[in-house]
Amino acid sequence: MIRMFAKDKKRKILFVSTEVDPFAKVGGLGSVMHSLSKALNALGHDARVMIPRYLDIGNMENIHMEYEGLLVPTDDEEGTEIVCNVKKYTKNTEKGKPTTVYFLENMEYYEQRANVYGYADDPIRWALLCRGVLEFLKVSDWVPDVIICTDWQIGFLPNYLKTMYQEHPKLSKISTIFSIHNLGYQGTFNHKYIQESEYDDGHSPVPALNDPRLMHINGLRRGIMYSDIINTVSPTYSREIMEGEYGEGMDAILREKKSVVYGILNGIDYGMWNPLRDPMITQTFSVDALEKRMDNKVAIQQYFNIEENKDVFLVAIVSRLTTQKGFDLMMDGVLRSLLQELNMQLVVVGEGEEKYMKFFQELHDESPERVGAQLHFDHELPRKIFSGADAVLIPSLFEPSGLTQMEAMHYGTIPIVRKTGGLADTVIDYYPGNAKSTGFVFEKFDASSLLIAVVRAYENFQNKTIWRKLQKTAMRRDFSWEYSAREYDKLIRASITMHQNYAE
Repeated sequence: MIRMFAKDKKRKILFVSTEVDPFAKVGGLGSVMHSLSKALNALGHDARVMIPRYLDIGNMENIHMEYEGLLVPTDDEEGTEIVCNVKKYTKNTEKGKPTTVYFLENMEYYEQRANVYGYADDPIRWALLCRGVLEFLKVSDWVPDVIICTDWQIGFLPNYLKTMYQEHPKLSKISTIFSIHNLGYQGTFNHKYIQESEYDDGHSPVPALNDPRLMHINGLRRGIMYSDIINTVSPTYSREIMEGEYGEGMDAILREKKSVVYGILNGIDYGMWNPLRDPMITQTFSVDALEKRMDNKVAIQQYFNIEENKDVFLVAIVSRLTTQKGFDLMMDGVLRSLLQELNMQLVVVGEGEEKYMKFFQELHDESPERVGAQLHFDHELPRKIFSGADAVLIPSLFEPSGLTQMEAMHYGTIPIVRKTGGLADTVIDYYPGNAKSTGFVFEKFDASSLLIAVVRAYENFQNKTIWRKLQKTAMRRDFSWEYSAREYDKLIRASITMHQNYAE
């Protein structure tokens, strides 16, 4: 029997993650945890986050002891326990909704580490976090209805919950959602070249924290296997990962669980990304005052010391410079041809693999008046670029969600993208007469398709009426976290109902 409950019933939600902005942010995950929990609270839920307390967090204001001397089992034969503390941060937001973050504190595994990731014992650190969260909830007055686990690092948690804690009177009632931000990351090992003797099928118990076998446990596989619902960060990506090309070895198990695999787009924080009130850009503007963007275009050209020209087609790349982002398509002469044949400029911001950084540096050296390159990341520069560039180029091999295209569109920069993952879900290809068009899309992962897409964008850029219409349509798209939170609300309710039915 399906148990129904009132749609307006508010739920207690715990996100368990390795990052949350502003305490720990390495990539987009930290922003997602901050913005999504905040948006769910705005809907009336009680959404909280729990992460480790890293060195950089230190003794920040409003962080207080919540539980001292938490004993977390290591599961070794001697019954060893690791002593942790749980600290809590609570601060009222401008709208009066409390933002609560818990920190698992341990000197050896978290406080003595300068970085979030990149240590040989990372699997121990994340397994300790997962087990520590559950031990804390055993003694806490606040117990969530659902735990949302992010990526492979937290894949241990649903495994523990469905095995070691399945009979616990409080914890056994908690449903789980496993949120996959990138299927390519499954552990500290390379899952594509794992030895047969080290292969993890997910059925054996999670080894003890001091057992070397823990280093080869596939957290992503276990998160998929033991969670009530699996979520990815875009609808298209949720379908793509069931195919061998994108499945990273998980396509078979994902097809088995197809009925509980969903995709919800990430959003962007319009409080932070707002061209009308952004203090980081030269000239603020709105969808009804796009002529003001021209000052920002000139500012970009001045910043990169390229020719000041209001009529040139200014294309931007703002990205991690990795294979995933599709830059191999540009390295066989496509970009050089475009720069030679079109009245076009290119600005590049990002860092990553050496071969791509070298390629863009060479492009700059060959045509310094047409190509600007800053090959390290700057969190303010993307805003400046999106406020004045004409187009942003995102030719990804795969893209689970992507935020760049959404941020660019909200600032009036038109995306040129490959049809994959979140790019396919957010950018609507232009053709004459389509009032919903927001960019230029190509499907095949080859250099010719990329070249044609850029030329199409360039040709339509020459018609200012068409281009202005594209900009206005793109800027009016709703990529707010409020929309995403409403979709998560449905997913949370479904996971709770599913878990309750399973328990019966």
